[in-house]
Amino acid sequence: MEHQHHDHHAMMIADLRNRFWVVLVLTLPVLLLSPMIQHWLKLSIHFAGDAYALAGLSSVIFFYGGWPFLTGWWDEMKARDPGMMTLIGFAITVAYVYSVTTVFGLKGMDFFWELATLILIMLSGHWIEMRSVAGASKELELLVQLMPDSAHLVHGDHVTDVKTASLKEHDIVLIRPGEKITADGKIIEGESYLNESLLTGESRPSEKKKGDKVIAGAINGNGALRVEVSHSAKDSYLSQVIKLVEDAQKSRSRTQLLADRAARWLTLMAICAGIATFLAWYLSGRDLAFSIERMVTVIVICCPHALGLAVPLVVARSTALSAKNGLLIRNRTAFENARKITTLVFDKTGTLTIGKFEVSAIGVWKKEMDENGLLRLTAALEQNSEHPIATGILEKAKASGLLLPKADGFKALTGQGVEAAVEGRNIRVVSPGYLKAHGKTLPPGGDEMAGETKVFVLVDDQPAGYITLSDRVRPESSEAIRSLHEAGIKCILLTGDNSQVAEKVSKELGMDGYFAEVLPHEKQDKIKALQKKGEFVAMTGDGINDAPALAQADIGIAVGSGSDIAAETAGIVLVNSNPSDIVKLILFGKVTYRKMIQNLVWATGYNVVALPLAAGVLYKAGILLSPAAGAVLMSASTVVVAINAGLLKVK
Repeated sequence: MEHQHHDHHAMMIADLRNRFWVVLVLTLPVLLLSPMIQHWLKLSIHFAGDAYALAGLSSVIFFYGGWPFLTGWWDEMKARDPGMMTLIGFAITVAYVYSVTTVFGLKGMDFFWELATLILIMLSGHWIEMRSVAGASKELELLVQLMPDSAHLVHGDHVTDVKTASLKEHDIVLIRPGEKITADGKIIEGESYLNESLLTGESRPSEKKKGDKVIAGAINGNGALRVEVSHSAKDSYLSQVIKLVEDAQKSRSRTQLLADRAARWLTLMAICAGIATFLAWYLSGRDLAFSIERMVTVIVICCPHALGLAVPLVVARSTALSAKNGLLIRNRTAFENARKITTLVFDKTGTLTIGKFEVSAIGVWKKEMDENGLLRLTAALEQNSEHPIATGILEKAKASGLLLPKADGFKALTGQGVEAAVEGRNIRVVSPGYLKAHGKTLPPGGDEMAGETKVFVLVDDQPAGYITLSDRVRPESSEAIRSLHEAGIKCILLTGDNSQVAEKVSKELGMDGYFAEVLPHEKQDKIKALQKKGEFVAMTGDGINDAPALAQADIGIAVGSGSDIAAETAGIVLVNSNPSDIVKLILFGKVTYRKMIQNLVWATGYNVVALPLAAGVLYKAGILLSPAAGAVLMSASTVVVAINAGLLKVK
């Protein structure tokens, strides 16, 4: 469907271009035959029936060159929605009909050359404008092109090339070094570094090995991979992104509705102003030709092109640029309102912290044992566990290069730890709660610090030592909080974690406060409370269990892995969990809004100045705009708006 839409657009551009060239060729003889031009050039070209030749050429120009405007006018009338085409169609028709009647006997001066140049400039203006519109949605086309067309499907020991669209769940595909990943899936063989920057905006390549998920469109590094496809192409992450971007470009925001309303008013004003101008000059005793020329100029000047494009161009470009930077806009109003945020609520320490446990200290009490010995026994037990704490301990053991012995008779002590036999000794790794319950007293150094998690190791029922784990703050977090403070935005942590962890993180980052131990259903109330104080609240959450709170916030920002893109309640989805993306989002929202307002101001301001000139207010001072000059000005203002939209960038 996208492609058809795109081709249709390209055809219209080509059509306008062809009409432009034909009209250009025909306009030259029209200019030479016009009495006015001959008078200026001190020429005299006369032959029998030259007036009819002029009328004939102009008719071709009017019907062939003016056709897009005439049909557009007809469509607008059918839809009872007068707009730009109505204005242009009306203006050229009046000019044409009047000029033809002068040839066939009405007294007055024809203005065929004005008509020809008017249509010529209108065509070129439209052609340029459509090209710039196409440019704004080019970024979306680039996203579409990220989808590889064909995939290497693996069947036993041979590989066949198939269309990507035909891949199904559980198919196995081969991805050679340097190729694009053909489908979302899971690596079942091989390891490599993938460059996902076009999908997530994350510039450093990420290491992927067996069992890791991959996203279609990412670029494979130097390793060959076999990937098990996890869903068909139309459900892939990239197609969802493309769909989101398209929907967002269609979703209208307040600014856009404002622009639409302004354009409608301008159209009505133009028609009234045009007719009023005509009557004013005609009734004050000027001839019909002069009065009609004034009317046509007013109507052309008034074409609300620039106004009609002011916002949509910025919308198209900003949405596509955001997507390339890992910011997916689902709701335009949320994005444009980002500039109003006064308080940002970070849900979860996991957004600001890395969200995984790392060993931060090891304490040994047992004389004949060292840190590595203790770690080795603990890790031997934890090999069987999926717990985040276990993962942290295993990673540390791996980093220390320890070989792990086997654990026999492994069993979990519900909620309090694990137990197994290692090398003939009974080992338990337990929580502080377990020790209290079993009346064990701790040697010094065993008390918990704020924001840490401790596990104790018992060897044959004797406390042998402890391992402390903590969640590290992301390197980007403090930078992000600082930029938000500079922008005058308060940052608050809202988390289900205990208050020690929350306090530690919020202190470390210099945040403005925290709510800890908040249950999921209470989150919404906390947001409401902030709103009651008159704050404009944005909330970041992972979009799954925070739905009510995200919906309650003025702006919901879903943070998290690209796979859960359908975070239905959030207006904006950040593909990476990187807090600095939130800053990027707010700043980009501000810039985008500024561009829209600049365009609206330019488009309306230009009309305010040009309209009276066209109506002939300064006629006594010798300033009068011809219809062609009016058309040039109108096209120029449109192009200014298009270029301004094109200058939009993500900082």
